[in-house]
Amino acid sequence: MRAVEINDVVLRRATGPDAAAVAEVWLRSFTAALPRVRRAHTDDEVRAWIREVVVPGQETWVATVDDSVVAMMVLDGDDLDQLYVDPARQGRGIGGRLVDLAKERSPSGLTLWTFQVNEVARRFYERHGFVAGEWTDGLGNEEREPDVRYVWRPHRPGR
Repeated sequence: MRAVEINDVVLRRATGPDAAAVAEVWLRSFTAALPRVRRAHTDDEVRAWIREVVVPGQETWVATVDDSVVAMMVLDGDDLDQLYVDPARQGRGIGGRLVDLAKERSPSGLTLWTFQVNEVARRFYERHGFVAGEWTDGLGNEEREPDVRYVWRPHRPGR
């Protein structure tokens, strides 16, 4: 897979040696964005899941700066399953670059879930053309937190 360089940020597929850094970005970002949301898994369980399941078995992308992982994204077909940017690197366009990559990889459209309380993420996805399509009471996720499903469909001229 080719690396995509944008300014000082490189987007590339994650490899096994990235797993620890990917997990740390996930943990820092989740904790900063959702301090009141009950996590369904311990830090060590998250690290093992990313090391044993996510990086080796899913389409996992990282954004790096100077070879350090600063963001991660997981695609599962047309589902943008995970997108986390290190809190120290947020607001610099890295998440938007990952969303653009996801749109390139799934040009017919994307879906994703985020927690309703995560207003920052909801505004981010809405700025990137996602529309809220379904609201739930949270009984379908491990955290038991109300969530919202977003959908992005490409604009097709003449439609």
